[in-house]
Amino acid sequence: MQLLQTVELRSREVRLCKRANGWGTRRTIARFFGAISRLGDGPFWYTLMFAIAVFGGAKGRFVALQMALTGLVAAGTYRTLKRWTQRPRPFRAHRDIVPLALPLDEFSFPSGHTLHAVTFTIVALAWFPLIAPLLIPFALLVAASRVVLGLHYPSDVLAATLIGGGLATASLWVASLDRF
Repeated sequence: MQLLQTVELRSREVRLCKRANGWGTRRTIARFFGAISRLGDGPFWYTLMFAIAVFGGAKGRFVALQMALTGLVAAGTYRTLKRWTQRPRPFRAHRDIVPLALPLDEFSFPSGHTLHAVTFTIVALAWFPLIAPLLIPFALLVAASRVVLGLHYPSDVLAATLIGGGLATASLWVASLDRF
């Protein structure tokens, strides 16, 4: 029974992945999500950290450093998990899923883009909540882009969201210890 439920869940995930990727084959959609994904590679986050450091005073410099250090932990975490799980990307496992962007590495689980988007968003918003209207939609678009572009399964994105949330929460907890 458990095996049948697992197979059915996996089948639904693949269908969702195929549907999202099919939607992304429209030129305008592919370009939009491709641009979002490229920004999520780092340029958006580096620019945000720089702006926070420059315009946020001493607090901003602290937050930018916290984001950078948490980002390094996130990078190590997702790289280790990818090597350990070695889950093939959707376009490699399913012929009818087309890669609409080049992957940065070989494996799918978890989504590094999503992990960083969630981590950076949570840390930044804990200190500067007024930028939520910018960061929350961008983080959601980064996560969606990974599935639309055929580079990740929804479960890769979901796992990355949970891991990123955990890393950000731990980072904020550690930062709170320094104030005592």
